[in-house]
Amino acid sequence: MHDLAPYAVNASNSRGRSIAEDAPQGRSEFQRDRDRIIHSGAFRRLEYKTQVFVNHEGDLFRTRLTHSIEVAQIARSIARRLHLNEDLAEAISLAHDLGHTPFGHAGQDALNACMKAYGGFEHNLQSLRVVDLLEERYAEFDGLNLCFETRAGILKHCSAENAAQLGEVGERFLRDQRPSLEAQIANLADEIAYNNHDVDDGLRSGLITLEQLAEVPLVAAHLHEVRAAYPALPERRVVHETVRRMINTLVSDLIRQSERNIGAQRLVSLEDVYSAPALIAFSTEIAEQQRVLKNFLRTQLYRHYHVMRMSAKAQRIISELFGIFMADKRLLPPQFQQREARDDADRARAVADYVAGMTDRYAIREHRRIFAVEEVPV
Repeated sequence: MHDLAPYAVNASNSRGRSIAEDAPQGRSEFQRDRDRIIHSGAFRRLEYKTQVFVNHEGDLFRTRLTHSIEVAQIARSIARRLHLNEDLAEAISLAHDLGHTPFGHAGQDALNACMKAYGGFEHNLQSLRVVDLLEERYAEFDGLNLCFETRAGILKHCSAENAAQLGEVGERFLRDQRPSLEAQIANLADEIAYNNHDVDDGLRSGLITLEQLAEVPLVAAHLHEVRAAYPALPERRVVHETVRRMINTLVSDLIRQSERNIGAQRLVSLEDVYSAPALIAFSTEIAEQQRVLKNFLRTQLYRHYHVMRMSAKAQRIISELFGIFMADKRLLPPQFQQREARDDADRARAVADYVAGMTDRYAIREHRRIFAVEEVPV
């Protein structure tokens, strides 16, 4: 690993693991975290969970797995340039979507509505729940027993009510503190990745066009450059080259602005990071261009009638599965039937764990098995 800044997370200033373990041999604590995440069942299932397009709509669209890998690559690059712990930034990036439902945000919204009377559902909290409790791989503990800083980075958002129930990892939300710079990097690397690959996937699907994107400043400058430099380039390669340049612009700007922010704070320790304002950030100009791009994607892609139709189907599947499992727990797989439930809220959380862990394909098949009149193969 490259030389770390004094305010980076490292083995000496880490708060460690909830359950003490012998130090790893031949790798760092955060490499161990990354490895545990990659080998988890929840990480493998990300291959069949999608962002905007449902898994069966095409093999070339991004999945949560490819998205997480892209986020990790961007985060590592930024962390290295800023002399921060790139293993931690990578681990957080790979784990940040482990708790996401099938069918992207449509699935999350549906499950949150189902869970409204039982504390709600939020995928960041669910990702933490996956690594703290739901993964069952090790003899001595439930979950993955990740380092505090990895867990804190996974938890990007949290209400005061939920934070109060999470112990040490929720304290910063009650004290209005920031997470590590590595966690801040993972958060913005996520934004860079999904905005740019949603542009790519949106164009690939035909739901948005290059002509529409030519009106978006962040896209327009790079698109014009590419077309001027390579007038005979096929459109598919024009898209790739444009997106590549957009990512480079965003990453470069983020590094420059973050260096200025860190320098202005004169940080000397990790504790300084926790009490400082958010320091990993875009410049004002690029942040505004990102905002315009996000607004374009929201109105032209996420609310496109084709996406809205699929979202409506997805929400119906999630809602009906949740409802029937709550009505009759005997329809759940044995391991979820056997979980002790003190009350309806406990039972609802077990149902939410099961539904959230489904892939797109599995949720569609499970819905057919239960609701279709004709026999559906197991």
